Amino acid sequence: MIDYYEALKKRRSHRDVKPESPIGDQRIEEILAHALKHTPTAFNAQGGRIVLTTGKHHDNVWQIVEDALREVVPEGKWEGTEKKIATFKDSYGTVLFFNDESVLKEQQEKMPLYADKFALWAEQSLGMLQHVVWTSFAVEGIGASLQHYNPLIDDSIREYFNLDESWKLSAQMPFGSIKQEAGEKSFEPLEKRLKVFKG
Repeated sequence: MIDYYEALKKRRSHRDVKPESPIGDQRIEEILAHALKHTPTAFNAQGGRIVLTTGKHHDNVWQIVEDALREVVPEGKWEGTEKKIATFKDSYGTVLFFNDESVLKEQQEKMPLYADKFALWAEQSLGMLQHVVWTSFAVEGIGASLQHYNPLIDDSIREYFNLDESWKLSAQMPFGSIKQEAGEKSFEPLEKRLKVFKG
């Protein structure tokens, strides 16, 4: 098992993956359950929600995306969009991330002093959840990327999976076996990004 720091380096965007998985579905579910249980949330609100899709349900997620985009993408630019969506559809599965806004509302009512902050904190917690899942996938040899076709697809996704109205879609993570490792990554000089004041 690689250590945490190596795992952080291993997590990269893999947008073109194989429609297979190096690990079984049960292990994927265990990863998602572990991430939901142990990713921190403000005041332990636990408002993050996940839907795991594979097979026909995964295909239908990307059909919903394609149908929604056909309504808004100009005809002359459709070919590139269609190829991109086909790449995501040709993955093994997709993880859908949601914030449960009923939890947010409950927190705002319980602690009105912080009411205007809970939406931000919920998004931060969901970002951590996405990072935990993505990094955990990387450790297991799964390639993934994070996509954002909401709010275009929100209502259709909620209807298809019969989800509560309070579940607000945040991101889509198509995943599968890695076709090829990501290339070199460039970094801004740390001197511009990190300041240290000692003593």
